[in-house]
Amino acid sequence: MPLTTPSGTPGNLTADQEAKLQELWLACLEVFGVSHENNGTPVASGTSTPSQADEPTKKKKSRRSLFGKKGHSKENDSDGAFDATAGTDSNDKHGQTKEFQQALASQTPETLRNAFWAMAKHDNPDALLLRFLRARKWDVHNALVMLVSTMHWRAVEMHVDDDIMLNGELHALRQSKSAGSKAEQGEGADFLAQMRMGKSFLHGVDREGRPMCFVRVRLHRQGEQSEKSLERYTVYTIETARMMLKPPVDTAHGEHGTARYLIPNSALYTKEAARTTDTHPQDYTPVKFMIKCFEANYPESLGSVLVYKSPWIFQGIWKIIKGWLDPVVAAKVHFASNEKELAEFVPIERVPKELGGEEAWEYRYVEPSPDEDAQMRDVEARRKWQGQRDEL
Repeated sequence: MPLTTPSGTPGNLTADQEAKLQELWLACLEVFGVSHENNGTPVASGTSTPSQADEPTKKKKSRRSLFGKKGHSKENDSDGAFDATAGTDSNDKHGQTKEFQQALASQTPETLRNAFWAMAKHDNPDALLLRFLRARKWDVHNALVMLVSTMHWRAVEMHVDDDIMLNGELHALRQSKSAGSKAEQGEGADFLAQMRMGKSFLHGVDREGRPMCFVRVRLHRQGEQSEKSLERYTVYTIETARMMLKPPVDTAHGEHGTARYLIPNSALYTKEAARTTDTHPQDYTPVKFMIKCFEANYPESLGSVLVYKSPWIFQGIWKIIKGWLDPVVAAKVHFASNEKELAEFVPIERVPKELGGEEAWEYRYVEPSPDEDAQMRDVEARRKWQGQRDEL
């Protein structure tokens, strides 16, 4: 475990970093429709306060005027507002500025506020905002654009919190056995197939105390699962890894991240598959999706990637993949060709025997229990606890 709190995280901020964090909070609260009364108490939109009741015709500031020119702070603006359409990020290869503008135009402040607090359920809220600030080199404008576009992605595109994580594996089991369409049954069956085979799984920690995700690439066959089920499975795995974090494991040795991804490639290419590697060397669709996840929607969440015993042909594949990666992310990818090199990253006693380690552990999937979500079906209790959380 890291012995000290990493720089740029809660408890270890410079004065300038703390000021940036405060500035980002103010910008976020404005996006979320939270005003501040004279006594400094935050008030969410939709609540009734005396000051609001006395001024029913008071003009509201447009949320599309949140940001002015890139780099401007509220102290530099005459009215304290910013223009959301200005100051685009030069590193916006995933189109987050457009998503940011779409989110402000199409979603209510309450929706964005709820998306944020759903995303923060695994994090210290300050730590969550600091991830986006570090990812954008402490540029508050670009950090907010990235944050809001991520919330848009989670709430509108992927439905991370109101579907994937809320419904979980049991939903997939019910889908696979439902009387619905074949497409619906197939999505559930595809998701469960990946869980049952252990295409990836979380197990143990590396030398830095980070949870490890083992990705058994050899078990992936192009076309066996739909693109939707692959993406759903990927997000489910990443979100589950977030639950394994315990501070100060947020960064380690200058590498910010939640998990080490150990990719054993030794059995990626069988003799039969080798015949087709010239025309179909790899299924790049899930690779591209995973890259976007970590670069655009889970900033500062990847500690490192260790590719273990990759075949010679992977050298060509890596040249292609590396070209898609942000240089910061690419620098986190390491290679190990034998047990000695592997042990530099993970103690050999923590490596399962199937990878040449010493740990007598094998992946076993535990099937969902039909009644494991019984508490969640208690609608009244859920409404009560959710209401208390919303109030907080």
